[in-house]
Amino acid sequence: MSGRGPVTGRRPCAQAANLVSGHHIPVYRATLVLCQFAGIAVSTGWMAGIRGKAAAMVEASGFTGRVRELLKTAPAVHADETPARAAGGTRYLHLACTRYLTCMHTGDRSAAAIDAGGVLPGYEGVIVRDGYAGYSHLTSALHAWCAVHLLRDLKGLYDFEPAQQEWAAQLASLLIEARDAAAAARQAQQPALDATILDDLVTRYRALATAGLAANLCRRTVTAKDARRLARRFLGFEDMILRFATRPDLDIFSNNEAERTIRPAKVQQRSSGGCWRTLTGLAEFALVQSYLSTAAKWGISKLDALRDLFNGHAWLPSALEPA
Repeated sequence: MSGRGPVTGRRPCAQAANLVSGHHIPVYRATLVLCQFAGIAVSTGWMAGIRGKAAAMVEASGFTGRVRELLKTAPAVHADETPARAAGGTRYLHLACTRYLTCMHTGDRSAAAIDAGGVLPGYEGVIVRDGYAGYSHLTSALHAWCAVHLLRDLKGLYDFEPAQQEWAAQLASLLIEARDAAAAARQAQQPALDATILDDLVTRYRALATAGLAANLCRRTVTAKDARRLARRFLGFEDMILRFATRPDLDIFSNNEAERTIRPAKVQQRSSGGCWRTLTGLAEFALVQSYLSTAAKWGISKLDALRDLFNGHAWLPSALEPA
């Protein structure tokens, strides 16, 4: 690869890491970009190793420990996991995050792998998540079921069989009504919904879910089976599903924060040919992405954060959120 000069100094390292880690550009193309636009001659082998160098620096900086420490004090933490192809098999990328903090790690999908992130075991706030049962062992925390997932399930059921599943549309409308009531209470800095409003919401919630179950109990169709399962979910997990209404002080109606935060894993996987070559490479991605994501949430550009990292003074968040 031709260029104006050899690689010297830490600035080219930050620029290279920004290309492959900050913008998920494949190694060969990142090499071309650095050479042609910055005039820096590097090999594809050097470029392929830059994320590993960044990951080692993030690990040595104490960043992960600092973020774990802060997340454990957050009133609510968003959790998610997504499959990742690595080393010829399937692994999972696990996430615990808030609006201003990101902590990722890798493993399988077991409870032990979830705990290995060092954030959720012993956590005593509210865990916002989807319906995956792998989090159920975390009994020291309250749990909130992402209502956006539930709205999608209700919509899918109603759209397929609107005449028989009107209860699903009505229950979806109730969730939206409860969301708006919680948002209004939060804006007014009220720690709880008015008892009359909450009681009315809960009463109608139970009636609609019960009606949905009864309407499909004797029907022997695939759609009816799905409806029974969904109605039983609403009846059996009422506390989790309505957590956003019983804790209106927290913005926990959806788990969109986690879904947005974990999405770069899919972008990186696509740009890497559909998989990571090694498990180490996946773990390095989790470390560097945690660092860059957190910095970006604080309004710090990825390039500036990487410059700090390669200059030996990694940026660390000072608190749960900016002052």
